[in-house]
Amino acid sequence: MAKYLIAIDQGTTSSRSIVFDKQGVILQIAQQEFTQIFPKSGWVEQDPMEIWSTQLKVLTEVKARSGLDTKDIAAIGITNQRETTVVWEKANGKPIYNAIVWQCRRTAEYCDSLKAKGFDKKIKEKTGLIVDAYFSGPKIRWILEHVPGAQAKAEKGELLFGTIDTWLVWNLTKGKIYVTDYSNASRTMLYNIHKLEWDNEILAELNIPRAMLPDVKPSSYVYGTTAPEYLGGEVPISGIAGDQQAALFGQCCFEPGMVKNTYGTGCFILMNTGAKGVESKNGILTTIAWGLDNNVEYALEGGVFIAGASLQWLRDGLKIIESAPQADIIAESLSDAGGVYMVPAFVGLGAPYWDQYARGTIVGITRGTSREHFVRATLESLAYQSYDVIKAMETDAGVPIKALRVDGGASKSNFLMQFQADILNTDVVRPKMVESTALGAVYLAGLAVGFYADKADVVNNVGVDKIFKSDMQDPRRIELIAGWEKAVKRSMGWVGDHLKVELHGSRKI
Repeated sequence: MAKYLIAIDQGTTSSRSIVFDKQGVILQIAQQEFTQIFPKSGWVEQDPMEIWSTQLKVLTEVKARSGLDTKDIAAIGITNQRETTVVWEKANGKPIYNAIVWQCRRTAEYCDSLKAKGFDKKIKEKTGLIVDAYFSGPKIRWILEHVPGAQAKAEKGELLFGTIDTWLVWNLTKGKIYVTDYSNASRTMLYNIHKLEWDNEILAELNIPRAMLPDVKPSSYVYGTTAPEYLGGEVPISGIAGDQQAALFGQCCFEPGMVKNTYGTGCFILMNTGAKGVESKNGILTTIAWGLDNNVEYALEGGVFIAGASLQWLRDGLKIIESAPQADIIAESLSDAGGVYMVPAFVGLGAPYWDQYARGTIVGITRGTSREHFVRATLESLAYQSYDVIKAMETDAGVPIKALRVDGGASKSNFLMQFQADILNTDVVRPKMVESTALGAVYLAGLAVGFYADKADVVNNVGVDKIFKSDMQDPRRIELIAGWEKAVKRSMGWVGDHLKVELHGSRKI
């Protein structure tokens, strides 16, 4: 009898594999970072072959270190960085260009052209998404336009597109299975989330041939098995979900109104809205949460593009900290940020602002400002950005959230979680198992193969590590939020001709 599940957790900066037992306890983890490529300002790429090779390495490594036989593994669940786009040759599996990462802004002007036509309204109505360089569709369009011969090959059915889940399944099955799930499809800007089909009108506008798109299946489903040489035998691949939907599932947010925030490279907040997609009026996205038991459930989502990545910037760019835990210690050494606000709009602002032309900004600097203030202000920015999204989400849903469930690397920071509770004036609940993304992937995989009987069987695994309660008075909270809102305005419309700052009441630059 198989006793374990393996999560493939392919993230923005690293590939990981995790072995879980039935109670959701980790047996073993393997992880490897891979190269981030920045060809131009605002452009972000990755090598698809490096993504695959690092993921295969940690998958085989975690199995070996756990001492497992193939028969011990019930199934594999995949969760992945979403929107990141790979296009490859159907005949040989070779990418025709680097993966264009979700953070990349190169298609911002193309997205502006869609908005100028008024096509953004149709896209929002059908896909639940705001037209933005964030999503996969414009990235596919860019590759087909800029790689010589790509458009013609795509029209002949010689090229395949995939988000990272599709790319991994294709490779794990040696090209036998070409598939994605509802959650990942809903992030492409090409998928009609109400009719549950690739939308022909959007495909025609973006000039993307239908033949290069994968089949779309439920998030809990036996898609196929791994090629036997990878794990010493065939193992079912039976769960796929984009990282944020997987985290929502891993947090057991199964009821409408339940909310989670994953503090990773970015911050992503999702609210389960049940069987119906709620249209947002406040810059929040409508998306598919997952497909399960012949049903599709929906969610409201707000994404903060840069969260944990801002701490990496402090470490690798400015070199003023050596590690993320050190940032926590520095932040707690101060009573406040000294009036300093850091808006990490390095690749624009996501929800609820959707400003592709915003850029990173630090305001409130005085002669008394120190390195420590920079560090604390950067950590605080994660909480402020999350606050903006959650307040917009509450307005759309028509109800205040009762609690915020948290996970991801930065959720381990007691300082940040307390500050988040203070700014939101809401309980912040941190589970014992903060690997909710990977956990969601294996829950979905386990349900498909009968490893778990039903969702109630999964809920039995949930345990709370700590509940953070607000300890800030209203006047201070209002003051801090007002300062943040002023700082965000300073960051907006910064690049190109989008900066319209009045000087001396008349001249503009």
